[in-house]
Amino acid sequence: VPQIRAKVMELGVVKNNPRFAALVDSPAGPFTIHFWAPTFKWCITIANIADLSRPVEKVSTPQQIAVTATGLIWSRYSFVITPVNYTLFSVNVFMAGSGIAQLSRKFMASSEKPKETGVKAA
Repeated sequence: VPQIRAKVMELGVVKNNPRFAALVDSPAGPFTIHFWAPTFKWCITIANIADLSRPVEKVSTPQQIAVTATGLIWSRYSFVITPVNYTLFSVNVFMAGSGIAQLSRKFMASSEKPKETGVKAA
């Protein structure tokens, strides 16, 4: 990976653009795990956002609690680690938000559902 990184840094498009060079050479840039882990974590977040269109009965409460907790914990952690990882922060904010949205859907659906009394109509 260091050899590939060096070759990419030598490319004209990178050499001639200081902002692009800074991105490529960043400690949280595309040649590090700090870039790729949050990038792939967006797949989970996007899937959870897409699940907002699923029937609420099919939403798993334990799964959404885990998604929300993961988003909240790692949002905080993204500012504690070195280098500070804003990409990790952004994906986890959206992950926590989508989990909270799903949990609120479940809560609203369960509070609107009439309770069974055991008395049947004739």
